[in-house]
Amino acid sequence: MPKMKTKSSCKKRFKMTARGKVKAQAAGKRHGMIKRSNDFIRDARGTMVLSEPDTKLVKIFMPYNR
Repeated sequence: MPKMKTKSSCKKRFKMTARGKVKAQAAGKRHGMIKRSNDFIRDARGTMVLSEPDTKLVKIFMPYNR
């Protein structure tokens, strides 16, 4: 059986933790920072762990990172 392919968009956007959780960057920080609150900008710094339903979706597209 041939190897399954990893979705290129997922391998660029997500990383897996050692325990199988999915890390991602916060959304909404590309442009337009002048209209965002300082609290939003501070909270969106760094990476975050995705919720359980979102993790299930990402793991479908990353078959070898489970």
